[in-house]
Amino acid sequence: MQQSSRKRRLFAGKTAVFVATGLLAGTAGADSDLDAAFARDVLVVAADRFACYRFDIYLAANNRQRAQGLMHVRELPATTGMLFIYDEDAYLSMWMKNTYISLDMLFVRADGTVESVATNTEPLSLRSVAAREPVRFVLELNAGVTARLDIGPGAHLYVDHVAAAVP
Repeated sequence: MQQSSRKRRLFAGKTAVFVATGLLAGTAGADSDLDAAFARDVLVVAADRFACYRFDIYLAANNRQRAQGLMHVRELPATTGMLFIYDEDAYLSMWMKNTYISLDMLFVRADGTVESVATNTEPLSLRSVAAREPVRFVLELNAGVTARLDIGPGAHLYVDHVAAAVP
């Protein structure tokens, strides 16, 4: 009897993951400047064992794209973000110069685990926001998303397919 109850809870948890992922599914609103400058992909973030979220992302994979980032963007759809991809691990830092929207920044190790999160960054600030250890990726999402979805250090980004697809 106890094993049957456990299976039901496990099934319910997996169902919640698929439902939550489905609720976040959608298209990133059209922003012609971003669409022209960046490739796009889909990224799944596992906040914990039973909660995964899908994001439409822009890929910042070269120096020009990483320098531009989300500068001059005034609105970002709720399930859209930008993934900054680097060739090797480094102590990365970001700033908000010419960025008009507040963001959450996830600093992510090469294996996809979140090292740290900077929340509600200040728009237009020149203050450096840095990782505490070498990381390979930075994911920028709308401010408040990480708190609302409980995405924090230890969460996992499924980045293997994304990093492999970047020339």
